[in-house]
Amino acid sequence: MKKLGFGLMRLPTTDPANAAAIDTEQVKAMVDLFMAKGFTYFDTAWMYCGFHSEPTVKEALVDRYPRDSFTLATKLHNGFFNSLEERDQVFSAQLEKTGAGYFDYYMLHGIESGSYPKYEQFDCFNWLKAKKEQGLVKTIGISFHASAELLDEILTKHPYLEFVQLQINYLDWESQWIQSKACYEVAVRHGIPVIVMEPVKGGTLAKVPAEVEELFKAHDADASPASWAIRFAASLPGVMMVLSGMSSLAQMEDNLSFMENFKPLTEEEKALVMKAGEIINGQIAVPCTGCSYCTEGCPQKIAIPQYFSLYNEDMREHLEEKGWTVNFTNYANLAKDFGKAKDCIACGQCEEMCPQHLPIIEELKRVSAHFDH
Repeated sequence: MKKLGFGLMRLPTTDPANAAAIDTEQVKAMVDLFMAKGFTYFDTAWMYCGFHSEPTVKEALVDRYPRDSFTLATKLHNGFFNSLEERDQVFSAQLEKTGAGYFDYYMLHGIESGSYPKYEQFDCFNWLKAKKEQGLVKTIGISFHASAELLDEILTKHPYLEFVQLQINYLDWESQWIQSKACYEVAVRHGIPVIVMEPVKGGTLAKVPAEVEELFKAHDADASPASWAIRFAASLPGVMMVLSGMSSLAQMEDNLSFMENFKPLTEEEKALVMKAGEIINGQIAVPCTGCSYCTEGCPQKIAIPQYFSLYNEDMREHLEEKGWTVNFTNYANLAKDFGKAKDCIACGQCEEMCPQHLPIIEELKRVSAHFDH
């Protein structure tokens, strides 16, 4: 397979405030272009796009292409089962929603220190093996958001796992929280293939500061910022696939332009992206990827990722000179449909779900201090 996978978590919508309002016709056009260029890997999950990603897979892909012409991956998340029977109920529903018949790749989803015990409690690793033995899954693995130490423990205990999906990008490469490099090195040591998620960190590395953009353009005037991020991840030995959460046909076209005939980064280019990472890390207030895991159960319906994005943009502005930015209006408009940052009741469910381990409650206080006047 070619190394670029279509991540189906941030699909185009007809309503920016509603992730479930998927622009299916645009998705079909994206799928058609993706397949026409020889790319075949698609990655979805139970709760992506307000639980509408898997049905969209059926409509845009499964119903329109021969089953053996594409590769489909999905996942079991710990937040949606509380019994042995419920594991199978979710899996059966996924087969029905996608119409796929079987899954080429299947993962225990978003393993971190808090969720790992539940996967063990409900014997999910053996359950996953059984699904493979039944022919319902071809390749079994995990997606992982925790320490390199825990990853080593899991891969040692469950040596039959066939791949691991990791968050890897040049911004998180040396992060003490995400541990991109350390987790990658554990996977390499175990000889297990790596699938990369968040190579563009939820779009952060597609819209870089002017200083970084100038740095990149001085080396290659035609290369997009996203191309540097995706090529960084795809250049790592042992990486079999890099997922890109493309949310428009234009993003798809850009990604295909440099991945159709992929060229790994040179040593000079690797040094360049490391320098870019240092610059960007010095400017990001809240390193949120916009996955929206935090919002599904929020009792106050706070638009957490959107507010963090607006806050990050303002923190890069020279507010002492401007005094006001359009993000104050953007915040007010969002607050018409969602709870404000100040409405947070500190229940903590968002922090339990966050794969970035962000102190969301405290960050919302900062957002509120900035926007809620």
